[in-house]
Amino acid sequence: MNDGILIVNKPQWYTSFDVVAKARKALNTKKIGHTGTLDPMATGVLVLCVNKATNLVDVLTCEDKVYKTTIRLGIQTDTADMAGQIINYDNPVIITAEPNIANQSVQIGKDEPEIKRHLSDASKEQYDFNILVSNDFSFDFSQPQIEEVLKSFVGVSEQIPPMYSSIKVNGKKLYEYARKGESVEIPPRQIEIFNIYDISWNGKSEITYTVHCSKGTYIRALNEDIAKKLGTVGTTMALERIKTGQFSIEQATSIEVSYDKIISLEDLFSDKIELNNEDIQKLLNGIEIDKGLKDGYYNIYNNDKYIGLGTLKNGKLKRFIIV
Repeated sequence: MNDGILIVNKPQWYTSFDVVAKARKALNTKKIGHTGTLDPMATGVLVLCVNKATNLVDVLTCEDKVYKTTIRLGIQTDTADMAGQIINYDNPVIITAEPNIANQSVQIGKDEPEIKRHLSDASKEQYDFNILVSNDFSFDFSQPQIEEVLKSFVGVSEQIPPMYSSIKVNGKKLYEYARKGESVEIPPRQIEIFNIYDISWNGKSEITYTVHCSKGTYIRALNEDIAKKLGTVGTTMALERIKTGQFSIEQATSIEVSYDKIISLEDLFSDKIELNNEDIQKLLNGIEIDKGLKDGYYNIYNNDKYIGLGTLKNGKLKRFIIV
């Protein structure tokens, strides 16, 4: 059985679960999990943990993320991105919006009934419609003004997640409340923006930038907050995750996954420890081994044979994943 990591470049309009479900079918295994949800409209790095590597899901979910995103100023939607229904404008233009696409859930195809997506094929039409409408907006900001506002978000702050998210409140996911038109108090969460760079202003209504942030940061909410600080409304026009932890978009493969694309557990971590027969037996029996090394994850070997992954904390090495 192959254990390891798959780095997938998630296509637009697929949910993160769509990708997991396709991978399960392609690899003929149920033991697959991902390390951080991507919105259906978003693209980019989605890390899948396969078989015994699913034990790494919580570890890798905690890592920092890097996104490239574009804000469309002048429009606010109920989903905080361009796939939703336009609910507010910074312009007197009057339009007729289509029904909220994010409320829909349909099958991808007859051959894959287990895969559901929350956005139907009409999403693309709604998306293009919203883009067309937003082209009517133009703002008189300068590049220095834009950069000053965006840079002001660097640091630790509290963020209120968007209603269309999978965070649970009172045992129920926020998007479940949103789809039923129910309101609920959303507690703020502490996030950290480490850096915002490569800021580009098109001189009309679009801001594109790259952000390095902590886990749990919602870029859709950040973009709305940026627009608010600029004195208008805004929504996420494009979103690509280009890095999560050590994994980058350059390493990503297509959604058509196979076992030969898996990064093995042994290749994931560079630190290693060679143990003798006695210590290996202790480790396998759950006994901690004294090692005067730095904390972290280590590849464990015995007589040059790969045994698995161990964790070392406060000088104590213990088993984690045994292959």
